[in-house]
Amino acid sequence: MALHLRSLRFDPPEPAPVAGFPFSLPFVQARTRLAFTTPVTFLVGENGSGKSTCLEALACAAGSIIAGSADARADQTLAHLRPLAEHVRLEWGRRTRQGFFLRAEDFFGYVKRLAQLRADLQADLRDTEAEFRGRSEYARGLATGPLRGQLADLESRYAGDLDARSHGESFLAFFKARCVPGGLYLLDEPEAPLSPLRQIGLIALLQAMTARDAQFIIATHSPLLMALPGATLFNFDETPPAPVAYEALEHVRLTRDFLNAPHLFLKHL
Repeated sequence: MALHLRSLRFDPPEPAPVAGFPFSLPFVQARTRLAFTTPVTFLVGENGSGKSTCLEALACAAGSIIAGSADARADQTLAHLRPLAEHVRLEWGRRTRQGFFLRAEDFFGYVKRLAQLRADLQADLRDTEAEFRGRSEYARGLATGPLRGQLADLESRYAGDLDARSHGESFLAFFKARCVPGGLYLLDEPEAPLSPLRQIGLIALLQAMTARDAQFIIATHSPLLMALPGATLFNFDETPPAPVAYEALEHVRLTRDFLNAPHLFLKHL
């Protein structure tokens, strides 16, 4: 497939327009360029390595929609990154307006807003039915039809009530409902609400969507997600971040060693 986003490059001025974070991050000062050559790219590294900051700056620079919210350039939680985003240079293959930027906390907030919207619609429907009791069926239909339509759309889009499911189930349902072909999807630690089995389910969804012209850039700690065949992994524990083989990742080695002999790790605690 022809990729939507081919590369990003950090091009901060000298001196930096804002002292300290995020211009002080090593990958920013190194004027890092990331070339995207596969439909799925993972940004990996320890906490504090900058992978999430890189993804957030990319979302601002690309004008991505935050899933369940608004344009990343208007989101107040990203205000501290907008000065950096002004110095992110993007090379597009085929510019797309489809897709979104998703953080775990955005998803949980969105589920709560959906639950409140559903409750408000149900309350409005009850009130309207009470107000039009005794009126003609035609009048009742005109009054309640829009409310019933909005409720039906919520039920259809998310196959029921997201808030009534486990976090993992609702996350995958949300992902299926909102993913469309030809989109650019920026995901920050999507494994957060997912069990290992659900993470494998997410891998299957990623493969299905890349077959439909979607591109994913994902910051993650999950060795399961990192194992997706054909993905590129950039190691943010290096400066500048460089492609790394799956087997060479510290996350993978440590997880494998722990699972093979957990007692060797735990006996020292």
